[in-house]
Amino acid sequence: MKKILFPTDFSDAATNAFVHALEFAKIVNAELILLHTFEIPVYDSQFFPENYASIYSSIELAKFEMFKDEIPKLRSIAAERNLSDIVIKHRLMDGDLLYNLKNAVEEDQIDFVIMGTTGSSDWTKFFLGSNTSSVISGVQVPVLCVPVNANFKKIKTIGFTTRYRDKDKKELKKVLKIAKKTNAKVKSLYVKTSNSDVSDATVKEWEMEFAGENIEFLVLPSDEVKETILDFILYKDIDILTTITHKKSFFESIFESSFTKKITKEVSVPVLIMHED
Repeated sequence: MKKILFPTDFSDAATNAFVHALEFAKIVNAELILLHTFEIPVYDSQFFPENYASIYSSIELAKFEMFKDEIPKLRSIAAERNLSDIVIKHRLMDGDLLYNLKNAVEEDQIDFVIMGTTGSSDWTKFFLGSNTSSVISGVQVPVLCVPVNANFKKIKTIGFTTRYRDKDKKELKKVLKIAKKTNAKVKSLYVKTSNSDVSDATVKEWEMEFAGENIEFLVLPSDEVKETILDFILYKDIDILTTITHKKSFFESIFESSFTKKITKEVSVPVLIMHED
């Protein structure tokens, strides 16, 4: 059975993402591990010589009580969606989110991380916001980022961006496995710029290799890469966009702040970030 790590601060964004996590767990036959982290403020013990330990104890207890109170709410969401059979485990950890998350990924042998993000209408915040960006670059398992306004719907179409590199095939095969479990179609996008080094022969070779799969390969000539990707999402009815982290600078170039100059529509689709080997 696969394992999904779900970091949560019990915010609206996290609660919305929890629904996606439940449904994704059903698709890939996984259990959920809920991770809630908190940081205890640093106190100087010389100013609190007598109750120094009790301060920390009271904070830890308060966090535990809050965590304990929130769990039944999440379980009720699972029950409402007839997903009570999804195994849900819990981790309450003191310390930095990314540090604890990376430890949990390693210790629990996590297969996916699913987390909510509030940057649904601003793709700069979506990808480069402090928590989301840190998690994407800090762990080596796929990360599903769910905008707060992205209500879960049946996954019918999965978008996949590629550069037609050999190493992209491995990630595409993973996406196709997920697609089969939900009977979804995969639409692969390559934005062919004027300085593209991808030949027509390479594209044909991919089409032949994956001829037996439920996949459509789209090659769209354009030097407006960012706008083309958004048009792809909006007009090809993409339910989840899958992309590969080649390097962080890729996201900084694709989703920089100037991206908003042409975009007037809100994009609220989950994005599955795959990590190249």
